[in-house]
Amino acid sequence: MVNKQKPAGKASLKNQNLIRFGLLAAIIVMINLLSSFVFSRYDLTTDKRFTLTQSSKELLKNLKDIVYIKVYLSGDFPPGFKKLENAARETLDEMRIFAGDNLSYEFIDPASLPDDQKRKELYQQLMTKGIIPTNLEEQAKYKRSERLIFPGALIYYGSTERTFMLLKDLTGNQPEQMINNSIQNLEFEIINAIRKITTIKPERIAFIEGHDELNQKNIADIAQSLAGAYELSRIEIKNELKALDGFKTLVIAKPMLPFDEKDKFIIDQFIMKGGRVLWLIDGMYAEMDSLSDKSEILAVSNSINLDDMLFRYGARINNDLVQDVMAAPIPVVTGYIGDKPKTSLLPWSYFPIAIPESNHPIVKNINPVRFQFPSSIDIIGNLEIKKTILLTTSEFAKTQGSPARVSLEVMREKPDLATFNKKYLNLAVLLEGSFSSLFENRIPPAITENKEIGFLSHGKPTKMIVISDGDVIRNDYIKSRNQALALGYDRYTGETYGNKTFLLNAIDYLTDDSGIIYIRSKELKLRILDKQKLETSKANWQLIVTAGPILLVLIFGMMKNYWRKKKFAA
Repeated sequence: MVNKQKPAGKASLKNQNLIRFGLLAAIIVMINLLSSFVFSRYDLTTDKRFTLTQSSKELLKNLKDIVYIKVYLSGDFPPGFKKLENAARETLDEMRIFAGDNLSYEFIDPASLPDDQKRKELYQQLMTKGIIPTNLEEQAKYKRSERLIFPGALIYYGSTERTFMLLKDLTGNQPEQMINNSIQNLEFEIINAIRKITTIKPERIAFIEGHDELNQKNIADIAQSLAGAYELSRIEIKNELKALDGFKTLVIAKPMLPFDEKDKFIIDQFIMKGGRVLWLIDGMYAEMDSLSDKSEILAVSNSINLDDMLFRYGARINNDLVQDVMAAPIPVVTGYIGDKPKTSLLPWSYFPIAIPESNHPIVKNINPVRFQFPSSIDIIGNLEIKKTILLTTSEFAKTQGSPARVSLEVMREKPDLATFNKKYLNLAVLLEGSFSSLFENRIPPAITENKEIGFLSHGKPTKMIVISDGDVIRNDYIKSRNQALALGYDRYTGETYGNKTFLLNAIDYLTDDSGIIYIRSKELKLRILDKQKLETSKANWQLIVTAGPILLVLIFGMMKNYWRKKKFAA
């Protein structure tokens, strides 16, 4: 009788498999335990689209209470807007990882309300709160779709409510570019809204008056937009040394009367102590109101005694008028039908439209900015000051020195490009660094050594923005209706220029030190499908998608069958 023994090799193999399985299970359990204590995420996209900036993470981690966001970008959208909706969800999901339970949100489709009356009431409520609707039109090959959407959100913190938009409607952009720009700005728009609504002690901003600056009605729109994030005041210095104490930023908007030396000294020392300034200064005196009853005026230098200050800090606003072929239109009488005048909209070369070309976060991805009778700005060579050009004219510009004859008649003729021979004249400049006082070596020791005054000849690091047109910040005001129009809105063409966004970004950059505005520098690569190529190769791709998997299964089956035959044949 033959005693059959179980081969030792099989038992050993079984034990090895059990040991391996046990080790694998232990490793998996250990990894899960460690992951509960160690948090880590990896963004494998080339443009790091799922990675929040450090300033965003810090803000979200430090939230003290619940921030609740209602996003009204939801529904049965075409692919482009669905992409924006999905990107908003992904961004908020990513933010919630750092904010935890202190960030809550929901997506709402306003069109989903079955009752027509309630739906109309919601639409009206959203528009009243400032969420601007968009009439969405998308043309497919055999179908055209159209609907009203509200690409914005309401954000709540405690008893405070604010509005912000998710869709960046940039003039002249294709829909795909508009969607991509909006996706690029999602992190900034959401984080900026959270920052503004959660700020307990806002920074203080002073609008200087006493030199015939723009009045409250003329800056009503920008003031209203800033009020939720900053504490605003209108201040007349009146030679008071401590008049500007406690303020972070000054806005000097279109002064028309000279500054005396004492007020200049107080502003200068404000800058030396680290204060920031937004200068909106006319180099020439020229107003459209003067052309309302005559076709020609004489523009002269606007002498307000600030030239030496700006020169000391690194910029000079020239006493000239800039003209540009790229200009906003105004209504002009071009003829008569019987006894009734016929008006047409014609480009007014004294109203240049500056198209932002810089990648600086102040002007990146904003609409063109409209100027009115601006002057050119020269940069003075102070190597210690960093100078960044924010806005310029087009490559077809020219200047008129003081005094300059301004006539509406120039619009009746086609512009001679040969005379527009100056390129990219500076209209807005950012200056950053440690500035030197205008009053260094100019005042007696009794002032420089006075401890109460605390004179500084060289300043702390700070920044300022110089704009050669005060009307950039001015909104139109309709007296008959006691209504301020939106800043940048052109009531003749119905177009909204980027003045408001530009100035809000500028003031945020000057005043807010959190670095949140740098989020606007983040770029996502635009990956747009070639629709024509897609249409021509549609049949080929359908065949590949349909037949490809079947073919792969057949090939795999044939290879497996071949190896089995070869194995058992041996």
